[in-house]
Amino acid sequence: MRLPTRRSETLVSTTKVSDNFLSPGAIKKYQAELDDLLKNQRAPAIKEVQRTAEMGDFSENAAYQMAKWRLRGINYRITTLEEKLKSAIPIDMAETTSGVIRIGSTVVVEVAGKETEYQILGSQESNPLKGLISYLSPLGVALLNHVVGDVIKVKIGEREVEYRIVSVG
Repeated sequence: MRLPTRRSETLVSTTKVSDNFLSPGAIKKYQAELDDLLKNQRAPAIKEVQRTAEMGDFSENAAYQMAKWRLRGINYRITTLEEKLKSAIPIDMAETTSGVIRIGSTVVVEVAGKETEYQILGSQESNPLKGLISYLSPLGVALLNHVVGDVIKVKIGEREVEYRIVSVG
């Protein structure tokens, strides 16, 4: 018997872009979090589930339900981190000698007379307010493979904004 598939599930699986690029700092951070979960948080959570299970009836034991919920959360995060680290593609953060913008580059652009610095990373680490943009973002896509002095145009809403590349690091 074939299980039904929702149209939205099919759409998500066909349109999702797999972005596994991570900076060395992010890989280190995820590895430290995984080690902490495995070594420091999981064992006490298991003991708490065992302790609360001894209190009796599971259906009315709120402490047991909360302990199980916490353990499930820890196990889910462990699985998520293991998958991220297993499929991670490390970004080479060394400065480019060719001057061509790539993933991992730090770029200074001038827009309307004001200079702004961006670092181009994977989408998991993007934070535009801190100057970290995804290579999949409109600006990131437009900047890739350009050099100092190039002027690129990015459509933002109804208007087109010109960016002049000042430096690449």
